[in-house]
Amino acid sequence: MFPFVEPDKNVKKQTKLINAGRDPKANYGIINPPVYHASTVLFPTVAALDNATKNRYDGVYYGLTGTPTTFALQDAVAELEGYPQAIILPSGLASIAASLLTFLKKGDHLLMVDSVYGPTRRLCDGMLKRFGIETTYYDPTIGAAIEELMCPRTKVIFAESPGSLTFEVQDMPAIVGAAHSAGVKVIFDNTWGGGVFFSASNLDIDVSIQAATKYISGHSDVMLGTIAMNDVDNIKIRNTVRDLGYGAAPDDCYLALRGLRTINARLPIHQYNALELAHWLRKRPEVECVLHPALSTCTGHEIWKRDFTGSSGLFSFVLKKNFREKHVSSMIDEMELFKIGYSWGGFESLIVPYGTCPPRTIRPWSLGQLIRIHAGLESIDDLISDLESGFVRLNKDN
Repeated sequence: MFPFVEPDKNVKKQTKLINAGRDPKANYGIINPPVYHASTVLFPTVAALDNATKNRYDGVYYGLTGTPTTFALQDAVAELEGYPQAIILPSGLASIAASLLTFLKKGDHLLMVDSVYGPTRRLCDGMLKRFGIETTYYDPTIGAAIEELMCPRTKVIFAESPGSLTFEVQDMPAIVGAAHSAGVKVIFDNTWGGGVFFSASNLDIDVSIQAATKYISGHSDVMLGTIAMNDVDNIKIRNTVRDLGYGAAPDDCYLALRGLRTINARLPIHQYNALELAHWLRKRPEVECVLHPALSTCTGHEIWKRDFTGSSGLFSFVLKKNFREKHVSSMIDEMELFKIGYSWGGFESLIVPYGTCPPRTIRPWSLGQLIRIHAGLESIDDLISDLESGFVRLNKDN
């Protein structure tokens, strides 16, 4: 009764994301898919139950494997990332764990970027080590030379670009080429680019994961992760997710789906505010350096220009070595707009100090106090004013 026309295949991703994962024809003309809660799913016959069991990923089978709300978000994420398949998990770390455990077993070797997200490092050094999986950390600037670190036991290269906290940009085409020549899978944490500013699928990366908690949801009120993959890895990854008992809450999926509709509108504001702050910080006498991929001084900037179409709201800056942790606390504690808290990707600006010891194995940190910023959607003038007041406190206490 409400005709729904599929968008032309040649329309831009921004337009496709408005329509992805929804079908008003199936919901009485209602624009957004409803929230389906389920554990038990009923079948009319034993034969229907048996058929659903054999094809458990092809429709509604059991609450843990998803409801129509989950499937709508899966379809939208697949569209965002440019892969034929996607699955939703309860957190970004769950996506990382499930993707790694899909391809690794006892005796295997993992190459992990040294600038990776801290909890990923903890997973490798803890659980994976206990499982008999060896992890070697590699320099994020390694490029094609990563082939020198591979051995017959190497099964996965895990990359995150830009790097967590220090924002080095990796040469992913070179890494993917070396990996695939040796039959090694490449898993990529695409949370910073959000699927908008970086296309993992265009670079033949096997698996792209995101913490949908961040830009996909966009409102600091959801915990979700995503895995986007090719058909060849689809069933294998879904089986791992099933065996680990991961399931995403339908309410969270609904909220993430709403957030995803506006991701192309939100990210340019995050980008603009972050760049303005980065350029302003570069001029501050208290600042040693600003770690932002769009700045020519950032490691991998030329690669960023080649492979990315924009930059998000997350970056760091480093204070000169005469400042200590107590000075940083004086600066940050009385911020009005920049709130102190983990995670990022929401509408509010955040600031977190990381001291002088970001976790590294290959190249120990040798600079001063590192401070991470997430630029939210506030007025840039107000954000700069808040930081300026912070520097007054920093200098007063020094």
